Amino acid sequence: MTDRTRIITVANQKGGVGKTTTAINLATALAAIGERVLIVDLDPQGNASTGLGIDRQARLTSSYDVLTGAASVADAAMETAVPGLSIVPSTLDLLGIEMEIAAAPDRVLKLRKALRAGGSAGIGYSYVLIDCPPSLNLLTLNAMAAADSVLVPLQCEFFALEGLSQLLETVEQIRAGINPALTIQGIVMTMFDGRNNLANQVVEDVRSHMGEAVYDTVIPRNVRVSEAPSYGKPAILYDLKCSGSQAYLQLASELIRRERRLRAA
Repeated sequence: MTDRTRIITVANQKGGVGKTTTAINLATALAAIGERVLIVDLDPQGNASTGLGIDRQARLTSSYDVLTGAASVADAAMETAVPGLSIVPSTLDLLGIEMEIAAAPDRVLKLRKALRAGGSAGIGYSYVLIDCPPSLNLLTLNAMAAADSVLVPLQCEFFALEGLSQLLETVEQIRAGINPALTIQGIVMTMFDGRNNLANQVVEDVRSHMGEAVYDTVIPRNVRVSEAPSYGKPAILYDLKCSGSQAYLQLASELIRRERRLRAA
């Protein structure tokens, strides 16, 4: 990595909130506007890898190998069909990673060390997005320990704030003990249906509690976005004109504006 590389962990311990969808479409949107982007797939299910068209048989080197020290980030990174976007794919081997590294004193720092070691390889990514599993386990802790900031996709549903508070507590614990520079990059409201009064109320409640941390861009519930992973494509490649794709392009622009403000501060 370079000094200018921004490492963003995409995390939410709840499943089905659009976390992986956000990671791959945001990464695609950033690549589309000229950024060089790497996704690190830390979810044993490997949905980010599948969603970018990486066949399971082609994943010869994975994030498991990076965490165990068997491979560097540069060795594991694979190009995708999106120019400027690469991925360190995931395999089911990650299911056993906790037992593999649990006894190591630096078990929470494995990913951070691997990404920093990449600096000497001249990888030169401007953004690294880490897609986490839907739980607050050792993989998610590694991601937060390695990151500059955490991006939280939050589904527009009744219990949204309840799950968010638990995640924010984990971020505070990581900040206190492991990574004091870690910040909340932002909260992205996903799967929004404007016809649903509850969805509108949830967005209003989250904004009142979290203020400017909540992105202006809201990701709508969209059939084309849901279909895209089955074709091994980000929604932006599958259907650029659909409302979901357009929202992720807006999100990328808003993210870059936020990052510029952070760097200027």
